[in-house]
Amino acid sequence: MGNACRRSMSSVPSRMILSARPLGSGPFATQSPFLFGVYHRDRYPEGREDQSPNAPLHNRRLGMDFSGSDGWSMYHGRTVPGFPEHPHRGFETVTVVREGLVDHHDSLGCQGRFGEGDAQWMTAGRGVSHSEMFPCVHTDRPNPLDLYQIWINLPRRSKMAAPHFTMLWGPDIPRGSYDGGRVEVRGVAGRLPGMGAPPAPPPESWASDEGNEVAIWTITVRPGGSWALPPASALANRSLYFVDGGEIEVAGTRLRGPANLTLRPDAEVPLRNTGGGPAELLLLQGRPIDEPVAQQGPFVMNTPAELMQAFQDYRGGKFGAWPWGSEDPVLPRGEGRFAKYADGRVERPADA
Repeated sequence: MGNACRRSMSSVPSRMILSARPLGSGPFATQSPFLFGVYHRDRYPEGREDQSPNAPLHNRRLGMDFSGSDGWSMYHGRTVPGFPEHPHRGFETVTVVREGLVDHHDSLGCQGRFGEGDAQWMTAGRGVSHSEMFPCVHTDRPNPLDLYQIWINLPRRSKMAAPHFTMLWGPDIPRGSYDGGRVEVRGVAGRLPGMGAPPAPPPESWASDEGNEVAIWTITVRPGGSWALPPASALANRSLYFVDGGEIEVAGTRLRGPANLTLRPDAEVPLRNTGGGPAELLLLQGRPIDEPVAQQGPFVMNTPAELMQAFQDYRGGKFGAWPWGSEDPVLPRGEGRFAKYADGRVERPADA
């Protein structure tokens, strides 16, 4: 993979591609306003009644299993895969689930199950604890999981905003079809010509001001398909991630393995699938937040002193008491997709 990407560097036209590197297996390299991005693709086997994988777990480092053994990881889960209770402050998480399910619980009393094309946008603001578990709900067939998680910074004025989460249900996320259906784009954030407006992000989000040009697009280019990313302004940052597929041509540069590209934002960038299978890409774009960033683990503030205060506040219970019976709660196996908010309101997607 690395060699394929390096071979392409000699032909990278700097007019459109500013840098290119292999993607690797860990978090993506991101640009402001984005802090972090990761792609999880796990081929979980059929599940047991408790929604754990029906496979031996004794050979895994439970609580810290990022091995990818047999095509899947338990992450911080010990029975059900996922990420048990953990805190955040000062930024937002966007979780885009293309396949599989995620069970969400938080210290506000919210809970839900989402996936199969849904996205969740959570503003941590002044502090929230939540869990994200990946239940293996099917006992008679595999439980594949395919998702992106993206962290977006908050500006200083919104660091201590009230926590908030929004569900972007799959039927409400606009899709654009191009080149005779060989290209599909889903717009989690940001307007795209020929596609409807995406659902509104949370009110304190950097993305809530369209002038900040925040875009989160998932792009599928099928064999022989071609399409061009429309230009943004020169003030935006733009990253393109080739996460899966055999081969893609970006602005005339052929990539034969997952790659992380930094693009010139104000140029139209042509894409063409030159391989034998679908190519999957993620675009992250936005104007930068020109403020200092102090980050340690799950907290992102502007100064080291604010980070210290975040840890003190979390230890002092100021992120809210955890109201669930365990640190890794999951919903009943037969539960469908829904969201329950702190005010008791329950919401389900139109296709439920």
